[in-house]
Amino acid sequence: MSYANILVSVDFAEATADRVRLAAALARRFDATLTGAAAAEVPAPLFAHDIRDAQAQYERSKAKILQEVERAEAVFARCAGAAPRTAWRGGTERSFAHLVERGRAADLIVVGGAGETEIDPSPFGVAVAPVLMEAGRPVLVVPQHHAREPGRRIVVAWKDTPEARRAVSGALPFLRSAGQVFVVTTGQGARLEGAEEVAAHLKLHGAAVTTHLLTTAVSDGEEILRFAREQQADLIVMGAYGHSRLREWAFGGATRDILQASSLCCLMAH
Repeated sequence: MSYANILVSVDFAEATADRVRLAAALARRFDATLTGAAAAEVPAPLFAHDIRDAQAQYERSKAKILQEVERAEAVFARCAGAAPRTAWRGGTERSFAHLVERGRAADLIVVGGAGETEIDPSPFGVAVAPVLMEAGRPVLVVPQHHAREPGRRIVVAWKDTPEARRAVSGALPFLRSAGQVFVVTTGQGARLEGAEEVAAHLKLHGAAVTTHLLTTAVSDGEEILRFAREQQADLIVMGAYGHSRLREWAFGGATRDILQASSLCCLMAH
């Protein structure tokens, strides 16, 4: 397995340029096409006098959104120069829905990290949670102000769940080429999670891998981050755990802690 198509979200946040450049560097490493995506939903007409007025308002709003989509494409074109091939997908729908839909033709999705704007992203911004929960693809979450290409020293936060299995499978191109991979387990029952079997499996793929049993002092998330910093890791691979509460998305504890606190890229799958 390799990555043939990497999809990156594009918006107008300060961190977007670094995110696109990082995705372009990954596309170059894996000889993949880099596809940029941006979209915003056309707002519903307000205080329309009649159907014609409502339609006219809608068309004006749509024209403005399309202009912004073109501006986003220009940002992508300016920052994606390292990629061997590029493509563009713009739209006039909710940004996360557009990215999830485009993800059906991608091997890896690259999004911005969860910060203060996670609750209410800008019109072109993408909330991390629904993309992770709905895309059905591995998602690389890039924290703000992060420009370093990840994947040289990787921590696999292993838990014997379908989410973690999918994350490891989705991260195989990174794991094969890493200088060192650390498979770690935490918490009660960690010895029964099968970390040694996972490490042996990754060795069959050519990964340089060791296993580590961590003792949780405060929380699993904080212990994983402490270990990653200690090992000078640049990528964390883990399952994404959470659920939908009506129109809101809620992450599990370790997923939330790592997304909010990590200065490292995280490759996750649900």
